[in-house]
Amino acid sequence: MIDFSQIKGFLLDLDGVLYIVDKPIEGAPETINKLRQKFKLRFITNTTTKPKKAIYEKLIRMNFNVREEEIFSALEATKQFLKQKNAGAFFLLTDEALKDMEDIPKEPVNYVVVGDARDNFTYQNMNKAFRYIIEGAELIAAAKNKYFRDKDGKLSLDCGGFVVALEFTTGKEAKLIGKPNKDFFLFAVKSMGLKPEEVAVIGDDIEADIKGAMDAGLKGILVKTGKFIPDDLNKGIKPDLVIENINQILDYINQ
Repeated sequence: MIDFSQIKGFLLDLDGVLYIVDKPIEGAPETINKLRQKFKLRFITNTTTKPKKAIYEKLIRMNFNVREEEIFSALEATKQFLKQKNAGAFFLLTDEALKDMEDIPKEPVNYVVVGDARDNFTYQNMNKAFRYIIEGAELIAAAKNKYFRDKDGKLSLDCGGFVVALEFTTGKEAKLIGKPNKDFFLFAVKSMGLKPEEVAVIGDDIEADIKGAMDAGLKGILVKTGKFIPDDLNKGIKPDLVIENINQILDYINQ
């Protein structure tokens, strides 16, 4: 159980927690407004199909009260990492995400970056990535999620399997930028001026969201929406709290 009198901020996952694909969870925008009255908020996502600005605009269209600077995305973190290294890269990303990387040099290929490339996960592109890596490039996983809840309500393959394929074939381990990387959580916490023990993460991925957060010293709250399946609770990971959906958090903070 969480002592909510000690909690001063929340990190909220997006897809699966606030919305599912293009549809907001009923009541979620209002819940965010109520949380703002007492807590500092940041919005974290491993979504790598869209740039940060597109994510922000999507949230606004769904009537979420969010500021762009409150969003921490794995794709944005990857871009900043490459800029700090002044590095060139080959990207396995969607066409939309690739547009946001146009200011990153294409040569020399110091890194191969893998996100959720969807239809761009072709043999040609995977083989090109494989060749760059065996020729000396480092492998970056912007995210390494296994699956996500798709538009048809079923689970679909995410980029993690493709990252593992490149790790297996090249013998190189990927550097993970997004969740469950501890630094990703701590960077968002630092932006709020809080300590890890003063912040709780609300997510639908028991591994990337909950275990990642708890390993970083934060509290982990699992929602039973999005990619959640009952078997998640049999994986040996014990969340600090399990709730039906984002709206139920109000029942706990108001006690």
